Amino acid sequence: MTQKQKTHRIAVAALLAAVAAVLQFVEFSIPVMPAFVKLDISDLPALLGTFSLGPVYGVVVTLLKNVLFSVLHGTSSAYVGELFNFIMGSVFSFTAGFIYQKKKSRKSALVGALTGALLMAVLSVPFNFFVVYPAYVVCYNLPLEAIIGMYQAIRPSTNGLLECLMVFNMPFTFAKGMIDVALCFLIYKPLSPLLHK
Repeated sequence: MTQKQKTHRIAVAALLAAVAAVLQFVEFSIPVMPAFVKLDISDLPALLGTFSLGPVYGVVVTLLKNVLFSVLHGTSSAYVGELFNFIMGSVFSFTAGFIYQKKKSRKSALVGALTGALLMAVLSVPFNFFVVYPAYVVCYNLPLEAIIGMYQAIRPSTNGLLECLMVFNMPFTFAKGMIDVALCFLIYKPLSPLLHK
């Protein structure tokens, strides 16, 4: 790889990270989830980066995104939310890029992205259960029963945090990933000259 290519890759990764950080501010609630769980498409630039530059760059974009967001926004959860976002986004983008790199085709890109979204959704359950939600209880001084109650307001039969995460968060995380995948496939080709130049 020439110095010019390296410089281009770094510049594209930095640009994608900046866009991702901005997209992280554009979040909104959806009716089927508690209000504190937000939907955003900030993993989209990392997905673009992983397909155009390689899986490591997907992780780099995700890392820079969360660093930029933390600097601009601050944190109220001792950076647990940002750490969670980084780990989940990295799993998503790295898996997609790793599979795509083995055989570069539209089909392998789709398989990689689907696998990454599924893996991210499954891993979100133990990470939320053991790290994120216990941290939120401490940081926000919010009893776990109150958090579970927010889920029960949507589905009264929900019982316990693990069921909340399995019934609500896991499908939500997968759907969020699939929105990023759909958008990536829509805009990747028009952006390809900029990403690869």
